[in-house]
Amino acid sequence: MAHPEHVHDRPDLSADLDEAAHRCLVAGFGGASAVPDPLKRLIDRGLGGVILFTRNVRDADQLRGLTEQLRALRPDLLVGIDNEGGGIGHLVGAGAPEVPGNFALGVVDDVDLTARCADALAGHLASLGITASYAPVADLQHQSRNPIVRTRSFGADPALVSRHLRAWITATEARGVASCAKHFPGHGGTETDSHHDMAVDPRPYDELAHDIEPFRAVVAAGVPMLMSAHVVYPALDPELPATLSPRILGELLRGDLGFDGVLVSDALEMKAIADRYGEAAGARLALAAGADQVIVAVADLDVTLACRNAVLQALRDGELAEARVREAAGRVRRLAERYAGQGVTDPWDADAGLDAARRAVRGKVLPGPVRGAHVVDLFPPPHPALNWGGEDLLSEVRALEPTATGTALTEDPADPAGLVAEVLRGAEGSPLVVATYDAGLYPWQLRLRDALLAGRPDAVRVATGLPEPGDADRGVCSYGRGRVNLRAVAEVLTGA
Repeated sequence: MAHPEHVHDRPDLSADLDEAAHRCLVAGFGGASAVPDPLKRLIDRGLGGVILFTRNVRDADQLRGLTEQLRALRPDLLVGIDNEGGGIGHLVGAGAPEVPGNFALGVVDDVDLTARCADALAGHLASLGITASYAPVADLQHQSRNPIVRTRSFGADPALVSRHLRAWITATEARGVASCAKHFPGHGGTETDSHHDMAVDPRPYDELAHDIEPFRAVVAAGVPMLMSAHVVYPALDPELPATLSPRILGELLRGDLGFDGVLVSDALEMKAIADRYGEAAGARLALAAGADQVIVAVADLDVTLACRNAVLQALRDGELAEARVREAAGRVRRLAERYAGQGVTDPWDADAGLDAARRAVRGKVLPGPVRGAHVVDLFPPPHPALNWGGEDLLSEVRALEPTATGTALTEDPADPAGLVAEVLRGAEGSPLVVATYDAGLYPWQLRLRDALLAGRPDAVRVATGLPEPGDADRGVCSYGRGRVNLRAVAEVLTGA
């Protein structure tokens, strides 16, 4: 059987059309030191971009060397990464600035502070030779059961979200880094994570229009890239997810909103696309619908090659119009040329993130110092695609108050009653702190929290994600679970 790299090669397509088709692809890859040979050949054929993940990062010097290798192969290759801040990021090993997630910035509602945080992230990217940031999130968070947007959003109010998006995009642009607002036309009204299944937003158009407003704002602000959502919106298109919908990408985004920048798909290996269409068909359909680039983020380059081959075959068969691919490649080429140079690496404000996290901490009555506390931190395992690092509140409290004790738990224990009894014994004579993370989505957290509070009504209650009803009145809320969010809560608890 022929290797996918050599199937459907280019002899029957013109060289410039072959290059245009490759411009429409963004590839993930494995390794942190050398560029794999199949990726080199894709780049030689005109590959539009690469997307980096934690697997490609050891430290700043290594990463800088890797991006230099990539740019040496093709100076106008876009080198991108998800760089939202908060608990989501792939650059911890490279010394990334620590900033809270967007929701905490929305709670503070200081656009200058948001700009300082975005500037720090973009300055760091520029120093590493990364030219594109798949951020910020422009989704509104207004569905309490939403499992994937939450504190990645600036909030639920379109006007608030829009002004913070403008501040973020302007600051990123000033660093010479391309920003990408996502996930058009809004992922915040769903109850499904499109990494795992197709999400559906059943609301009528007049409600969806509120979610579209932040995207209107970023288009008006000149955002160079937008990313589509793997979500079905029956009021906009009864069948196809936005990523594959000519009606949503063409009529709404290009026509109504007037966006003429690069439209990139969310990753095609996400199950919303992969399980229903397959990555290769998804690539062809997304480009036909109006996307300019499709992301294949997995390290296995055979998946990218299969997507490439499907696009080339669709061009041969007439299923994908040559004019559509040339249009898309032209947009990508203009974007790449605009951001091909070295970004601005002047010093950034390394304290902006902690300043923001401290200002975001809320509580009707914040507790006084609880020295020597026993801390119970309940949170789900890290999301594999988002690469949150699993930081815990107990570690942050101990960094400030070494006598603190406690436990961090990421799943429902086999013996909940036994755990509760053990915690109550361990906390006897000490202050008890019980922290949860988006507990409404994880009933085991609610059960443990309530059982602990029943045994210790004086316990300090902490919410590290979106607050549940009553959290703000009864305890401390951080509105995020990035390291700086947890550090800010630890400072309140210890009086540091």
